[in-house]
Amino acid sequence: MKDGLAQLPSVHSRAPLRLGLAGGGTDVAPYSDLYGGRVLNATISLFTHCHIERLDGRESQFLATDFDQKTAVPCGDHEQMVEPLRLHRAAYARIVRDYLGRAVAPALRVTTYSDAPPGSGVGSSSALVVAMVQAYVEMFQLPLGDYDVAHLAYEIERLDCALAGGKQDQYAAAFGGFNFMEFGADDRVVVNPLRLKRELADDLESRLLLYFTGRSRDSAGIIEAQVQSTRDPESDAVQAMHALRQAADEMKEALLKGRISDVLRILGQSWITKKRAASAISNPRIERIADAALTAGAGGLKISGAGGGGFMMIAAEPAARFDVIRALEPLGGRFFSFTFVEQGVQSWKSH
Repeated sequence: MKDGLAQLPSVHSRAPLRLGLAGGGTDVAPYSDLYGGRVLNATISLFTHCHIERLDGRESQFLATDFDQKTAVPCGDHEQMVEPLRLHRAAYARIVRDYLGRAVAPALRVTTYSDAPPGSGVGSSSALVVAMVQAYVEMFQLPLGDYDVAHLAYEIERLDCALAGGKQDQYAAAFGGFNFMEFGADDRVVVNPLRLKRELADDLESRLLLYFTGRSRDSAGIIEAQVQSTRDPESDAVQAMHALRQAADEMKEALLKGRISDVLRILGQSWITKKRAASAISNPRIERIADAALTAGAGGLKISGAGGGGFMMIAAEPAARFDVIRALEPLGGRFFSFTFVEQGVQSWKSH
């Protein structure tokens, strides 16, 4: 490995972000360990990006250009997962430790950015780690498949950096497309791709709006509240999680049978159910946006991610689409165009 470091190519990778359609939160331990989680999500045409190039010297540089953050670290000093850019440091440290050998720590410049704003609830942090891992896989020709990349990204984020959250985001970014995912004890994950006809995905796109409500500022706190609530099996929060898991099953059936109206109905019901899982999932701003959308003719809506902010998926029939858009324009958010994408994380040599 050492002899080839000077000839390392520059590489680029990108990982898609995802919309959590049903079951979100049931992929978070200890709920998934105790009861088994089920999630249905789909990746969209917003991506996180990673570019890695070789440097001379004994120092690596990490840059998150969308956050305007950068840091330089001696190549042998990557064990402490501290800010700034903790995820970048941790991904580099894991690759060096597990695949290159500690004595071989190449000097690299790692540059990242995302198409979505921070705190958007579409798995951007996890997709970023997946993109970084895949870029290292490309650069060093590591023998890692989709499951391996997703699991390694999960460990970097949840174990090495001790960041709260579930598992669905890493697997969505690695696999891409519409997926029904099952989560169990001992890190058991099964990804079941749903092979939908393109016209079905197009129909769903035509009846969904994606609106950024503002940054989610307390996603870790929301997740921690959900974790605490699962310790009481009789709590309303646990019963809500059971209902969310069941909604994922129902949405899978509706999608496979091409019943888009049922998909949108389940989406709206899931939001009502999800608010029972933790009080901070919604807030007055989100409720104000939701009320305006529903009054303007939306058929249902749901926050994607932990809640508290981020992207809101709004179901709107074509006749009501622009009524909803006009109703939300004064509220300070932003609409994003998107399409559903089938491809998971990709990487290539940069010329």
